[in-house]
Amino acid sequence: MFSQAILLSALVATTQARFDQEQVPIPAIQALSNFGQSGQAATLAGSSIGTLLAAADPCAKLKQADLIVSELGTDPQVISAAIGLVAAEQNFNPFVVSIPTICNDPTLPTTVALRGVVPLVDPAVGDSDVENANSATSKKSPFSNDGLSVAQVMVAQGFSNFTLSTGGSASSGAASGAAPAAATSPCVQTVTVTTTSSCIGTVTVTAAAAADTSVAAVASSAAADTTTAAAVAATSADAASSTSGAVAAGSDGAAGVAPGLIKSTIAGLDFGLCTPTIKFEAGLDGRADTEFTFQAQDPLVNKGQEEALNPNIITNRICDQLTNVCNANAAAKSACQTAKAQILALGTKDASTANAWNTALGFAGTNINPDNAPQPGLIGHD
Repeated sequence: MFSQAILLSALVATTQARFDQEQVPIPAIQALSNFGQSGQAATLAGSSIGTLLAAADPCAKLKQADLIVSELGTDPQVISAAIGLVAAEQNFNPFVVSIPTICNDPTLPTTVALRGVVPLVDPAVGDSDVENANSATSKKSPFSNDGLSVAQVMVAQGFSNFTLSTGGSASSGAASGAAPAAATSPCVQTVTVTTTSSCIGTVTVTAAAAADTSVAAVASSAAADTTTAAAVAATSADAASSTSGAVAAGSDGAAGVAPGLIKSTIAGLDFGLCTPTIKFEAGLDGRADTEFTFQAQDPLVNKGQEEALNPNIITNRICDQLTNVCNANAAAKSACQTAKAQILALGTKDASTANAWNTALGFAGTNINPDNAPQPGLIGHD
């Protein structure tokens, strides 16, 4: 009983500590009393607290940060306090929800000095280490953000484990028979729809939204009827579950190997419909013949993901897709997370990186240049 009481006390203390995140950026705002009208900084500090509560819309804190600058000016101290608000972790209850909600309004924040800054997320969220490191970096050196929302900047830097909000409405990119709120975005989004028919049973569809298509439109289209759902499901898997074992080239120039036909040599790892290997080639997606980038080889894993100079973006995508579309088992998902950490620790961006990843998951010897691209020196670029 005594040990249980100690454990309960520790859990309560930890939970309380996480629920006080709305207080972190407030002192810096309160300290701006020398700017603006008398009492204005204190008022802004008080109203900022509400934007970081769990129930608040994440776009609200970006508007509040803009308000701080517009009312108190552009002195470096003011900008620093506003950046602190943009980067602050919003209150989060991991016992109620599993992922945070992030603003997907590309117009916010409107203050140039605040753009490209990304927020901290609760340590309980998967891949929080990646995002929290990115947040710390962005406060000192904002990320590229031209025309992008905060959510899109986060995705571009390798973190996508969140729900979207466009200001007053949230869309997780997942639906079950009903379309989420529209969230038009320059980046591809996916929608999962489950539908049941007495003829074909239950079909779960993951459909990708085109660059100018809203999540709501894709969800509505995918869920229109069971025939459409079944067709989209077959398309999403690139019709690669053929029992003939035929190998067909993917339309996106990926490995040309049907998903799931290559198995890991590590016992117990079942990657389901996918083969989670990486390639390292020059000239991908129109890049120069001397510029090497990383990309997932499996068409199902790679669907909707561009190539990347940073291998950690691709490893993060693969691990996400093992859950989202591949139906991988728990051992495979765990191995993916371990391999992802290994690649991050290596810090390399060359052929050895792709080989290390493939080997770690039981695919040693995989051809990392399946498209026979030019190989002038095999030099990775930062």
